[in-house]
Parts: sequence; C-alpha cells; structure tokens
Amino acid sequence: MRFYFLICALWISAYLPVSANAATKTLMIVGDSLSAGYGLQQPQSWPALLQDSLEQKNSVWRIQNASISGETSGGALARLPALLQQHKPTAVLIEIGGNDGLRGFPVNRLRQNLQQLIELSKAAGATPVLMQIRIPPNYGPRYTEQFVAVYAELAEQHRLKLWPFFMDNIAVRPELMQADGIHPNAKAQPIIRDFMLPFIEEM
Repeated sequence: MRFYFLICALWISAYLPVSANAATKTLMIVGDSLSAGYGLQQPQSWPALLQDSLEQKNSVWRIQNASISGETSGGALARLPALLQQHKPTAVLIEIGGNDGLRGFPVNRLRQNLQQLIELSKAAGATPVLMQIRIPPNYGPRYTEQFVAVYAELAEQHRLKLWPFFMDNIAVRPELMQADGIHPNAKAQPIIRDFMLPFIEEM
C-alpha cells in the first residue's frame, strides 16, 4: 500500500510543473500600421505568424494584437484603459510613436503619452515593454535625436525592457518594403517574426 501511494505521489509531482506552466500568458501589442499588417491579409502579418510559432512550440504565451494603422501615442493612450480591461494582458508591448514623428508632433507630447501608457499598464498589473522607434532623418538631426532618445530615457526611468526596432534591418532592404517605402511587405513578415520570437521566449 505504501508503495502504491509512493507511485501516486511521484506521478503527481511529475505532472505538477506541466500544469503550472500551462497557464496562458497574454502579450498585447499596442502598435501602429507596422504591427497591424497594413496592406496585407491578417494571417500574413508578423503578429499572426508569431502566434502560430508560439502555438507550435507549446508556449504559454499568446498574442493579442491591438494595433491600428495610423495610430499615434495619443490615440493609443485613449484606447488603452478599455483594452486593458477587456484583455487583461500579462504584458503590453508598446510599439507606438512612428506616426507622432512622421507628423512632427512635439517630442514632449510623445514622452508624456508614452509615460502614461507605461503607468496605466503597470497599474493594471501588466508588465510594460517598450520598443525603440525610429523615424527617417529628413526631419532634421535635432528632432530625430530627441525623438529616438525618449525611448531609452523612459526605459531607464521605469526599468523596462527596451526591445530593438524590428524595422532596422528591414527598411534598408527595398525588396522587403511595400511600394510606399514605409511599410514592410509580405516577404518581411516572417523575418520580423523570427526577430521577435526570442524576445517573447525570454519573457
């Protein structure tokens, strides 16, 4: 009888870690057209491809893509409270700011909005993750440098992970860009997925 209970105990302990790891975690992407799959079918977009890869790896993570084409930091800030309440994410990837820069919005406004996005995520119990965003240099070196620096400053201030911009190695390759020269095409999406996957797995 004691042997039977010992076997049962070993069997249960062997399966407990699996059960503990089976809890699903949600990474909600709050981004713009670069994450929304602009000009593509949704299954082609890198967040959808990333979700497929995570499922194949039996990862605890799933992707909730809340990105909208044309989104600004102000628009994301207005939407975030409802998104947090609806999806209750474990982590929030903030991929926002490109449209602020393209429209020449003040850097201080971008900083304030990103700050509030971070604080709202924390208050909801989600871990904020900030993505470095870059803009074309034709806005002048002073504005461009100040824009880029905001992300590192906020990441340091809030002790956040600052993920590198997934477009850095895409935008310089015309064969991976759509005709507008701004958005990645279908060929680029698996490359972005492969770039992002290790960061998700590290979390």
